[in-house]
Amino acid sequence: MQPETVVPAHGHRTREIAALREAATELEASFLAEMLRSAGLNGRGGAFGGGTGEDQFTSFLVEEQARRLAATGGIGLAETIFNSLKERRDDR
Repeated sequence: MQPETVVPAHGHRTREIAALREAATELEASFLAEMLRSAGLNGRGGAFGGGTGEDQFTSFLVEEQARRLAATGGIGLAETIFNSLKERRDDR
């Protein structure tokens, strides 16, 4: 029989907080990706249209750009979402 691993309460809370922050950042990244697509920053309309393949890889580029924007502070949406999630968690 192996001894149980006891996770300190603050360790569990730290993981929860990190998961909330990650979820908020991912949500902001999804929002930013949609906004970038809607703004026409998807690379279409160039003189050398790349067809279907270009469309596929352009979507990856837009998604990665959105993730990078969100990870570096974005438009502040992730912080607002995080604070809201944290408040809901603390109210339990």
